[in-house]
Amino acid sequence: MNNDTFENLEVWGEAIELAAKVYKLMRECRDFGMRDQMQRAAISISSNIAEGYERDSNAEFIRFLIIAKGSCGEVRSQACLARRVELIPPAQADELIADAKQLSRRLARFIAVRREKFG
Repeated sequence: MNNDTFENLEVWGEAIELAAKVYKLMRECRDFGMRDQMQRAAISISSNIAEGYERDSNAEFIRFLIIAKGSCGEVRSQACLARRVELIPPAQADELIADAKQLSRRLARFIAVRREKFG
């Protein structure tokens, strides 16, 4: 795969999909604080991947990938709470949590590869 732009990174595409899923899922949510927080966390993932990619060093790229991975954790935590307080249905929360876990694992592997190859 040609990775000459962040848009060509698979993890960025998956992050965009996760953010779109959060937006659609929370569209009708009337708890504006929770909706805003979940959307911001989800947006942060792809935004940090893009920002890190556009930086001048591998170390900075890795740092932003780590931040993006942290935002995956935020989305998972918020989805657990949203399920618990019945803002989103359990099945949809579980799917969102599974997607965020998968993306987090992919980011962890990508970080490891970047450290190994470009040290």
